[in-house]
Amino acid sequence: MNHADMNHTTAQDRWRSVAAATGPADRAAAEAGVRLAYRTAGLAEPARVVWADSPLAAVTLVRGLKDQGRSVREEVRTRPWAEERRRLHDALGPAGWAAHWQATGAHLWDLTRNLAERIRAGVAEAAESAASAGGTARPAGSAGPAASGREAAAVRLVLLDAVLGQHDAAWLAAFDGHGERLAGLAAVAGHAGWWWPYENVAVVCERPVELHRDEAGRLDRGDGPALAFADGFALHAWRGMPVPAAFLAGLADLTPERIRKEENAELRRVMLEYYGYDRYLAASGARHEHRDETGVLWRIELADDEDVAMVEVVNSTPEPDGSHRTYWLRVPPRTRTAREGVAWTFGLHPDVYEPLVQT
Repeated sequence: MNHADMNHTTAQDRWRSVAAATGPADRAAAEAGVRLAYRTAGLAEPARVVWADSPLAAVTLVRGLKDQGRSVREEVRTRPWAEERRRLHDALGPAGWAAHWQATGAHLWDLTRNLAERIRAGVAEAAESAASAGGTARPAGSAGPAASGREAAAVRLVLLDAVLGQHDAAWLAAFDGHGERLAGLAAVAGHAGWWWPYENVAVVCERPVELHRDEAGRLDRGDGPALAFADGFALHAWRGMPVPAAFLAGLADLTPERIRKEENAELRRVMLEYYGYDRYLAASGARHEHRDETGVLWRIELADDEDVAMVEVVNSTPEPDGSHRTYWLRVPPRTRTAREGVAWTFGLHPDVYEPLVQT
């Protein structure tokens, strides 16, 4: 490994730690970074820096401000990033820049992008849910679908003004050691979470207090929130798939009957993974009825209802961790072969179902 490769690896490791950091922010260091970012952009430092315990709390705080002035995200984050990228791209050339990105930020991109997308969605959903329920902060009579839709739209507009702090780690890793133009942004990212820069005030978030991921880096936890902040804002997920908190709470008491009654196919898959496919089939009295190249047909005979027929299929496309996900397809009770069942899910007759690639 040459010197450049060692530097890239060191930067990757440092920024990977930043992206996944939990626990209290270093507020003094983060605030110094905020003020440096303003000065570097040619702006006066904000009169105030205020803190929030989560992105949801920050959005609520921002929406309640009266004297913040306009957003200066363009000057503080967007413009410096674009200019530094252009400068480094010109210095390295297209091929050199591509290789540099692959050696630095590309390794962190999926992690940071997925976390940011999930947080944005979680904040919008929480705000929409509160509006639908008629939260105390809303005018009387404003609850309902229209109000919740307006609330979600307003929240998304505020989220557009956010600088992602620690979750900007991917592109900050690419510029690590290449000038001081982004030093303020890097300092905030290294010591805090998301933040909102306005003319007169900057709103800065604490980092999460918990982060749980699987071996592929996806949010994953079966007995609590996968990502949680100090004020209770949290995201729940199973192997990367968003799930309701109440759903996870019920996994410990799963029964085959409860699994069979779940109408949401993705949630049913989570239930089956948690409960165990073999255990489910054994507990349900399932009968192995047919096997072919498309999958395995199982049948569960019920005394007071029609049979439950399911085809077990394995996705040929591997997961990020290299495993192959098993799916259970509910098919009509009259199904007699695995091919017939899989074809039915595509609306095809089994004689014309000839997949080139099983997915």
